[in-house]
Parts: sequence; C-alpha cells; structure tokens
Amino acid sequence: MKLKNTLVLSGALAFSVAASSAWAKVSEAEAARLGADLTPIGAEKAGNGGDIPAWDGGISAPPAGFDGSNYISPYAGETAKFTINAGNMAQYADKLSEGQKAMLTKYDTYNIPVYPTHRSAAYPAEIYDVIKDNATKTELVDGGNGLRNYIKAVPFPIIDQNDPDAGLKVIWNHIVRYRGGSVMRTINQATPQVNGSYTLVKFQDEFTFRSNLKGVDLSQPSNILFYFKQQVLAPARLAGNVLLVHETLDQVKEPRLAWLYNAGQRRVRRAPQVSYDGPGTAADGLRTSDNFDMYNGAPDRYDWKLVGKQEMYIPYNSYQLNSKSLKYDDIIRPGHLNPEHTRYELHRVWKVEATIKEGQRHIYAKRTFYIDEDSWSASVIDHYDGRGELWRVAEAHAMQFYDSVIPWYAVESLYDLLAGRYLVLGLDNEEDKSYEFNFERSEKDYTPAALRRSGRR
Repeated sequence: MKLKNTLVLSGALAFSVAASSAWAKVSEAEAARLGADLTPIGAEKAGNGGDIPAWDGGISAPPAGFDGSNYISPYAGETAKFTINAGNMAQYADKLSEGQKAMLTKYDTYNIPVYPTHRSAAYPAEIYDVIKDNATKTELVDGGNGLRNYIKAVPFPIIDQNDPDAGLKVIWNHIVRYRGGSVMRTINQATPQVNGSYTLVKFQDEFTFRSNLKGVDLSQPSNILFYFKQQVLAPARLAGNVLLVHETLDQVKEPRLAWLYNAGQRRVRRAPQVSYDGPGTAADGLRTSDNFDMYNGAPDRYDWKLVGKQEMYIPYNSYQLNSKSLKYDDIIRPGHLNPEHTRYELHRVWKVEATIKEGQRHIYAKRTFYIDEDSWSASVIDHYDGRGELWRVAEAHAMQFYDSVIPWYAVESLYDLLAGRYLVLGLDNEEDKSYEFNFERSEKDYTPAALRRSGRR
C-alpha cells in the first residue's frame, strides 16, 4: 500500500447552524489538560497500573523493515497471553460485551486471543492543535443533530460524564473523527453462507472531506461534511454500479444526499434509502446503511446515554488481518473470522447505550457502543431487535496506518446471531494497491453530473 506522506493541514471547515440550547464548551483551563494528564485527543494518559500502559505518543512513524507498500506488524514477535473461549468466559465476563459472550457461546470454533496491550493510536501534531481548539469552541446545536464552530476531527475531546449530552458527544466524536484528508482504497466484502462459501464483492472507495477539495471557499458556511464515492469492481453482475454520497453534518436539517449510477440501465437516480436502516450495498441483507464504518449518519432516531468508561478486550493492532501473506480463504470461515489471525487487547472504552426514541423506527431498537478512548473509533457494537433480543454483533479490527499517522479499521465484521451468517468488509490481502492517503487539496469532482459522465465511459 503506497501512501503519500506529505501532510498539508487543510483549511477549516467552519459553519453555523441555527442554535438551540447546547451544553457549554470547556474552558481554556480545562482544555489545557489535553497533552497533560489527558492525551491530545482526550484519553487518560496514565495506564491502569497493570495491563494497560501509559500512552507514550503511539506509533507516528513506520517500523524498521516497512517497504512503503505492505504494512508489517510492529508486534509480530508476540504471542497471545491467553485465549478466551466458552469454557473460561465467566472469568473475563466483566471485560466482554454481551455480543462477544453470545459469539463464544454459539460457536465452539470462535475464541478471543488476548495479546499485550499497546496504545498505538496517534494523529498528526497539526490535528492535535485543531482538536484543542475544538474543545473551547465546538458545541452541539439543534437538538444535538449538528455542530457549531466545528473545524474538523474530534469535536469534544473532554467528556463530562455528568453532562446529559455526554453519550451523544461521544458518538459525534466517532462519526466525524479524522481519517485523513482524501482517501482512495480498494477493498473486498464477503457475506459467507452458513457453510462458509462466499463470493467477494470488490469496491473502490473514495472519501474526501469538503475542506480538502480545491476551489472550495472555506469562509462560506456549508452543511457538507465530506464526499463519498463507491464503485463496484466485481463480480461482473454488479460491476460498474456507483454510489455517490454528499454527507451532511446535520442530516435532520438537510438529509444526506445520495445518488446511484446503475451500469445496466446507464442512468443516475436519487437514492434516499442510503441512510439509517436502508440496505447496505451488496450486503445480502446483513448490513444497514448506518452499519458502514461501524456507525455513521444522523443520530436523531435514538436517545443516547453514556453508561461510563470501562476496561474491555477489543480487537486492536490487527495487522495480521491485513497481511499480504494471507489469502481470503485463510481469514473467512463458517460463522466468523478465523481467530488464528485476530488479535485482542485490553483497552479502556466509553460505553454508550442508544435506545430508539418514541415515535421513531429502526430495525435496531437498541445498540450498545464501546468506543476506544485512544481513537474515538467504535470497537464493538451490540445490536438488539424490536423484541429486545440480541441480534447482531459488530467488531472493528483496528490498526495504525503509521506512515500517515491515522488509526482506522483493517476489517469490519458484523455477525448475525440469528442467521448464523456474517459480513466482513475491508479485506485487501490480495490487492496490489489498497490504500492511498492524500493530504493535499484534491481536484476531484463529486457532482452527480460527474457521476453520470464517469458511468458512461
């Protein structure tokens, strides 16, 4: 994977939306904690006196031996300290989600190998400056469905657990967290049958923040957060179909704008279903639109409650799942990913419960989120159906893209406990060139007209 290393801090994405009551931003004195007792993004810098070490800056440079293309694990020589299975699960139950425990109970082939903890997450220094500025300026507005005085990256690095909006702020930190300026990636998705057979769907994704586009007047208010384009490359029956999304920050004020180019019909049409619990692309009914990136989109259909912070075994430093030495058959197994290639560590997470609001609808009546304190990325999410029964379990196998200083997901998995099937997204083991990060201003055109032109070539 060849990544561009030049970092040019993009101009601010600043805008205002109509203000309603919002809990106050933190003071300059409180913000001074960032980089002191807190990390620059708001995690506890200290360790727990045991298995969780103090944060020492994370990984901000490639390890020796990195060839500029294929990621290698900085921890390749380590072995698992122990493995959690159905037989010893009770011993570790307080550090597992209900979904993880259900997976251990359902599959005797599923286990959780636990390795030494490394707090590898890091961001560019310039992004830390932006986050500190956000801490004293950014507020929730309009019922919590938008942000005011927002630039980019983490809007609420310091969370007051007594704040009634704390849960919603944690979720906003995940939704809008920094993932580079402009990214192109080639990845694969699989939805294995119960017996493990699968057909890969290959995507080319493009993801660009508005502030990273050339020609954009950043002094003018805008509700656009980023642009997303996804083209299906395979299989042949789906190849050529393209999804274009203009992601709005306040999707209640202005719903997400989405278009689909259908290669068979050679036409572009609006796609309002690409939101909330609309079906995910080529996901065989195993993923909703807002399951992408673990969770995305408007938070308005749920009430958000911060339960608190806890220690938990979560997927982390998952370089093995990204290894070019593996084939997809090595990873994809009946019922779940092959645990021989997964890695879990003990980390602190924010636990947030989302409950559907009265009068609203969604196929998930409740979700329980576990958000990594060092990156604000969702690590595990348990999904419950309308009966209150546990239905799906999502796990994000994260890694540090160290040459671009960005923590993101190597692979996302979403297990359906009722169907006995799952979806895995992000596989790129057999791709020659998978990710390209570009921090310079992009000249790409994300208009529907451009989508129409590209589809007709």
